[in-house]
Amino acid sequence: MEHEAPRTSPGGPSWVTPFDRRFLAGAEPFTRIGDGAIGGKAQGLALIRERILSGLPPGTFDGVEVVVPTLAVIATDRFDAFLDRNDLRGPALSDEPDDRKAHAFQRADLPAELAGDLRALALQLRSPLAVRSSSLLEDALEHPFAGVYATKMIPNNQHDADTRFRRLTEAVKFVWASTFFREALAYCRSVGVDPGREKMAVILQEIVGRRRGERFHPDIAGVARSYNYYPTGHAKPEHGVVNLAYGLGKTIVDGGTAWTYSPAFPKAPPPYNSLRDLLRQTQTAFWTVHMGRPPAWDPTRETEYMRRLSVAEAEDDDALRFLVSTYDAGADRLVPGTGVEGPRLLDFARILKFDEVPLNALLRRLLQLAEQAVGAAVELEFAATLDPREALPARLGLLQVRPMAVSEETVEVSETDLERPEAVVAASFVLGNGARDDLADVVYLKPGRFSADATPAIAAELEPLNRALLEAGRPYLLIGFGRWGSSEPWLGVPVNWSQISGARAIVEATLPQMSPDLSQGSHFFHNLIGGRVLYLCVPHEGSGSGRIDWDWLDGLPAVAETDHVRHVRTPVPLRLRVDGRGGRGMVLRDERPAADR
Repeated sequence: MEHEAPRTSPGGPSWVTPFDRRFLAGAEPFTRIGDGAIGGKAQGLALIRERILSGLPPGTFDGVEVVVPTLAVIATDRFDAFLDRNDLRGPALSDEPDDRKAHAFQRADLPAELAGDLRALALQLRSPLAVRSSSLLEDALEHPFAGVYATKMIPNNQHDADTRFRRLTEAVKFVWASTFFREALAYCRSVGVDPGREKMAVILQEIVGRRRGERFHPDIAGVARSYNYYPTGHAKPEHGVVNLAYGLGKTIVDGGTAWTYSPAFPKAPPPYNSLRDLLRQTQTAFWTVHMGRPPAWDPTRETEYMRRLSVAEAEDDDALRFLVSTYDAGADRLVPGTGVEGPRLLDFARILKFDEVPLNALLRRLLQLAEQAVGAAVELEFAATLDPREALPARLGLLQVRPMAVSEETVEVSETDLERPEAVVAASFVLGNGARDDLADVVYLKPGRFSADATPAIAAELEPLNRALLEAGRPYLLIGFGRWGSSEPWLGVPVNWSQISGARAIVEATLPQMSPDLSQGSHFFHNLIGGRVLYLCVPHEGSGSGRIDWDWLDGLPAVAETDHVRHVRTPVPLRLRVDGRGGRGMVLRDERPAADR
């Protein structure tokens, strides 16, 4: 079924009123600056207000307030005026590095008709703001553009209004500039979209959270999906999946370590061999908005006002006791809460197992309402704050809804198929569903040269290989180790989309020392789904079914080679089959003699 947007007028949803300069104290929590379109992300927030929250009357979940946090949208006509009056369209679409584009946007003049509204907001608001992208193409079912553009968090707590105004305008210009950053242009081209067609609206939105000294962040950030590509235990794909983290949601959307569970079985233990193994895979760091002494000025850096801190630094946060369990080494067991000494595990046990906050039931209802409103499988982003003493009352802010592309193509791969001798790759965990017979190029990481310390260098080595294959019009299979696209190098290779945008199928091989759970909450993975990129995971030997024929790959002549990466070409295109329903996939080589092909 097609994605059904909220009712709109030429300028956006019919009920969106002009910007109220009182913002948080105004009568309308959703306003618009300008007369243009409000973009996909803002349309999703409008959908939540009109079609989802209307099915959740106040009091449905006692003690939990569910809202769309107050926001104003800078419409796309202000974006067009900024580009045209500063003659930026040519430079923006050039091959200049991102930092040069960002600086050019910072030097440009803000449209006068926008400056007055931003100045009014800066005069009366002194709480943190999220300045978020909302492009015309963002959150489309076919090409979601998730995480391709920038979001900038600003503390907005400077003493003088002039400084607050400057920081706000810098953040808006940075989000506008991100429309034309290398990763965004590469993504557009990889999915056949003309970057010149893109227009950017910008959302100015209150951040859900509480201040804790120099830190401001929510107690819980999460992503909930109504379809699960990697079900385990008794879970089924249609049961969905939820990722939870402490602090800002950047941990999840960047592919960091988070708590993953099926909303149908919130109390089920995760698939780990031991508690010690589980502790090694828990969230150990979180993101927060820095409210203290201003950092070195850098308006072209997305995380300028953010800090990544150790979870141990949040030990004095009273709300933490509702989110963690403590490992009792003597008894070799987990004790919910912080009442005993020991290593902390962010497993949200008091919420998921003891229902001290009805979060899971609420998420299941929201996913159901969202699927009905969108007419497709959906992904929800949210953030929540708890009462630090009693957990309730709580406030949950819905930050985004986007449709998920779930292929209905019939592809069958059996357990027996995974044992076929001509299988170059056999995998019992897959993302996506479909078949390809056009991949003759393989780019893979050399097993003998791989280490976590080298992952940033590997990302850099992949970029020119990817560019050459894109220019030649040759889609390819990419094989590597750990979690692709992770922001944490020890979990995998920290590539961005522009560095691997020509890959049409990707394999993740885990290692004994690098075996993270499969990330479904990240923007990277959402773009894989939307771009119909097939994804296979092969656990390391002894931890599950699956294999990669490294000897066969090494026996092929190299087209190109770097310290850590090798590009080879097969005589006959490989045959790729991914059975999303059965959760199995394989890549087959042609073993027929050349004369019989």
